[in-house]
This record gives sequence, structure tokens and C-alpha cells, in this order.
Amino acid sequence: MPQPISLEHVFDLSVKVASPVDIGEIGLGERRIIAIDGGVASGPRLCGRVLPGGADFQIIRPNGLTELHARYVIETDDGALVYVENNGIRFGALEDIARLKRGEPVPAERIYFKAVPKFETAAPAYRWMMEAIFLCTGIRKPASVELSVYRVG
Repeated sequence: MPQPISLEHVFDLSVKVASPVDIGEIGLGERRIIAIDGGVASGPRLCGRVLPGGADFQIIRPNGLTELHARYVIETDDGALVYVENNGIRFGALEDIARLKRGEPVPAERIYFKAVPKFETAAPAYRWMMEAIFLCTGIRKPASVELSVYRVG
């Protein structure tokens, strides 16, 4: 029998985001790009800062399902660079999604926000991040995104 799945909390992220650039309806939904302006990573296995220059490339479907495709870099406190590709979904009632689009707060329990981050690094101390599967849960706030990242064991 396979081993049961466990989750190990690795770190939390608080990511500052810019105002969305709304490309508009593209036939699949509404395309938006949200620049990442920086942030902080803190936790038991990784601490550092999110470098400005990343972005989240989103498609908001007509039913309110948002496909998330974020790309950014974390610089750890010991100087390592970790590239992050974080793909996931955010879903809620249409009125809650409309509030998020307007930059208004929505209680976290009203929005399903989960993703699967993948990591790349040349730093030996963080190579373990390329050898496991990770999951994260998130909250979208008016000027930031808060994530908790877990290693699947």
C-alpha cells in the first residue's frame, strides 16, 4: 500500500501586486496581467524576499473560475535565487469575483484559491525544492496576495 500523503509547511509569502492590466475578453475569458512588485517569504525552511519583476497572467472565465499562472523569483536570506512557477485556480461566486476585480476585500472563506508551485534553483542548499511536489493556499487582498506553501510528503 502506498504511503499516505502528509503536508509540511515550508514558508509563507506576502506578495505586493500592482493594479491589473486588463487585456479584455479574448474568447476564452478575460485576460489580465498583474505585475509583482516584491514581497516577503518567511517560514521554517525558507526566508527571503520576492524580487520585483514577476507577474501573474490570469484568465477569468465567464463562470468566475480564474486560471492563475504566476512567475517570479525569491531571493533567500542567504543569497540564493529561486525561480517560481505557480499555477492554480481561484473560484468563488460571481459577485465575489467582481469585488476582487474591483480591488475590494472578500472574506477568504468565500474564495477557493489553491495552486501548485514548482521551483528551480542552482543553489545546492535549495535543490530539495526541485525534488518534491508542493501545494499552496492563498488569499487575494486589495494590494497583495498571501500564500502558504506546503511540501507534499
